[in-house]
Amino acid sequence: MNTNPLRFLPILLFLAVLFVAFPTALSVASDDKPGVSPDVALARLKEGNLRFIKGGRRPVNLTQERNNLVKGQQPYAIVLSCSDSRVPPEIVFDETLGKLFVVRVAGNVTDPVTLGSIEYAVEHLGAKLILVLGHQSCGAVEATLDGGPVPPNIEALVKRIQPAVDRAKAMGLDPAATFTAAIVENVRQQMQNATTESGVLRERVEKKQVRIVGAVYSLVTGQVEMLPAAAAAHR
Repeated sequence: MNTNPLRFLPILLFLAVLFVAFPTALSVASDDKPGVSPDVALARLKEGNLRFIKGGRRPVNLTQERNNLVKGQQPYAIVLSCSDSRVPPEIVFDETLGKLFVVRVAGNVTDPVTLGSIEYAVEHLGAKLILVLGHQSCGAVEATLDGGPVPPNIEALVKRIQPAVDRAKAMGLDPAATFTAAIVENVRQQMQNATTESGVLRERVEKKQVRIVGAVYSLVTGQVEMLPAAAAAHR
């Protein structure tokens, strides 16, 4: 029997190289479990956005990931974002297939359809973090600020944004600052709507099983700035 401990050296060296070369892949695999906590999910979003800001991308094998997702999905976060083509959540957060459950609609507004989609991801997919993502120069918010007649379907969007715009206008700011404030207020409005208009989400939030956070994306820097927790939702 060979008792020379050096016989294991090649194997140990191989494992060491694997860990150093592919730390991200190993760590991500450990996080891809149903029901990732809101803290972990939020941290992953922030880390991904930081990579995006710096111009980096985490290497992925899309063919393998696509095959792994054939039988199901376990996204770790839900993102309600605007449909604006400049703000694709998977790219902004440097994520890949199956990681984010994304609901996109102009003005990142809540309504029965978007809330139903979010409820599905919470109840059936186990996601515990909901991020409402607004963005700089949002056209839907700008249209609401401008006022005037709009087609009926766009009017439905405007009505969902109007309370936020009214609050921003009441601040007495200059036009540019009012626009910025309206974007932030709209995020807060939709966060509030998520719990006032969805019994499923309200119960989960009250029991601290799900967290809703808000953020605004900068078209200039690429940064996703999280809203302060104390001011996360309008009261």
